[in-house]
Amino acid sequence: MTFDWDDGNRDKCSKHGMTAHEIEHVLSHRPLVAPDGKHSSAEQRLVAVGRTAEGRPAFVVFCWRGDRMRPVSARFMHAREARRYDLAQDRSGDDHG
Repeated sequence: MTFDWDDGNRDKCSKHGMTAHEIEHVLSHRPLVAPDGKHSSAEQRLVAVGRTAEGRPAFVVFCWRGDRMRPVSARFMHAREARRYDLAQDRSGDDHG
């Protein structure tokens, strides 16, 4: 998998404390993915939910630029969001981390 990084998206993603390595890990390890219905733009944005290598649950918004995955924004989940994510994982019987 190839990622599309530049100063713009690297700075925006790191604003919430996530490193490029953490973001790439989340996107590379079977995250749950859904369309991002909150934003309208020329590019379709998607939301990925998964875990970092250290197990921290995270959201990553990304889009595709050709064959490259371009992270747009990323943050760690708040405790309440992480609990809901864990409950959904327990119900599905699947581990997306």
